[in-house]
Amino acid sequence: MKRFIPILLTLSLCLALCGCGGAAAEPEKTSDKLQIVATVFPAYDFSRQIAGERAAVTLLIPPGAEVHSFEPTAKDMVRIQNADLLVCNGGESEEWLEQLLEGQDAPLHMLSMLDCVDALEEETVEGMQEADEDAEEEGPEYDEHVWTSPVNAQHICRALADSLSQVDPEGAGVYQANCDAYCEKLQVLDEAFRQVVDGAARHTVIFADRFPARYFVEEYGLDYYAAFPGCAEDTEPAAGTVAFLIDKLREEKIPAVFYIEFSNEKMADIICEDTGCKKLLFHSCHSISADDLKAGVGYLELMQNNVTTLGEALR
Repeated sequence: MKRFIPILLTLSLCLALCGCGGAAAEPEKTSDKLQIVATVFPAYDFSRQIAGERAAVTLLIPPGAEVHSFEPTAKDMVRIQNADLLVCNGGESEEWLEQLLEGQDAPLHMLSMLDCVDALEEETVEGMQEADEDAEEEGPEYDEHVWTSPVNAQHICRALADSLSQVDPEGAGVYQANCDAYCEKLQVLDEAFRQVVDGAARHTVIFADRFPARYFVEEYGLDYYAAFPGCAEDTEPAAGTVAFLIDKLREEKIPAVFYIEFSNEKMADIICEDTGCKKLLFHSCHSISADDLKAGVGYLELMQNNVTTLGEALR
């Protein structure tokens, strides 16, 4: 089936550009501003912080959507083709993008956040529910949630400023100045997390959910247990997984368990009911609600909330 995907994507794009197929979109060059398309929310927020008023930034994957199973529309393909810069996540969850770009004739300026940092492989820790694998892995699977470390976020932003400067040399000074100012804020955020960890009574966190915080815990020297890997598709908890996390909470007297945004919170609720611990949101920033997007909520605000909840979980 995979060999037909580039053909189907190219056909859809041709239909969109020709005005065929009913609701297909026309090219969206709506202004003289630089056109940036970002696949996921962190790429979108970093782009708008660095580009400022010189660019129009489009978030491709809608707020609240399941990013691991996203499929682009013909309108999305037109947006990508018209972009001056595409900022993506990279990795297996964006295989659809790789297939789409195979059908592109024109070269495209693209920045992959996964390429901006030292990538870490996904890992399965004690008690974590493993996925059923029908096919052999072709190579290592990397954790894609690179932005969860504010230090990594700085690396991404500096690479983004460089990419923007290449696409738009006249704005290079603006991009570098915006990047410097934003990275100062990211540094303050990094220091806030370090203060919490340095003053904590414990250094273990438990996620009754997917675990998108590998880069985060590596950065701050935290131990963790979790129900599922970060990009797990099946999040129906097995009894053994629930029992293991409950035992860990009791053994280490951990006061809180984390869940992530847009989770059904089912597993966290079961564990909290059994142990009496508190349920806290750790926002991975992978996606955002439509209301928060409309209100202009950004990575800094979401991660600052994580500073507070991390303090509760480690006390």
